[in-house]
Amino acid sequence: MFYRKTLSVCLFLAASVSLAAARDLALVSNKANSLSGITLPDFVRVCKGQTNRWPDGKSVTFIMRNPSTPEMKFFLEKIYELPEAQVKDLIASANHGRMGHPAVMLVDSDEDLVNKVASIPGAIGVVDVYAINSSVAVVKLAGKLPLEPGYLLHGN
Repeated sequence: MFYRKTLSVCLFLAASVSLAAARDLALVSNKANSLSGITLPDFVRVCKGQTNRWPDGKSVTFIMRNPSTPEMKFFLEKIYELPEAQVKDLIASANHGRMGHPAVMLVDSDEDLVNKVASIPGAIGVVDVYAINSSVAVVKLAGKLPLEPGYLLHGN
């Protein structure tokens, strides 16, 4: 009986952790950007540091949580389609020679991410939908907003 209860508790905790890691993400932008929507292929190029400037001439900076965090696992699978180690190598390569203005910037928290996006013209980032505030603008990804059916960064 003891083993059965222990197993039940362990299964419940494992399920809770996996659900907590699967969250809805949103693409946000600096409010000074003219970006209201982006296609999936263009977004992937931005994430990989392959796009240097927006059409209005502003430098592009993509800001994301550290790829090693559990919350970013599904994002790495959906957008980069690479394991964490290769994503880190790709980011290092994209930032090589761009000391003053990195192509991809990593932060430790959603709060840091929102603050960085709000303070850097040309910046966009991926953040938990519940961390969005009025200092950033939400951007459509492939024609959809977060929480709309079919939105690519829906975590469940």
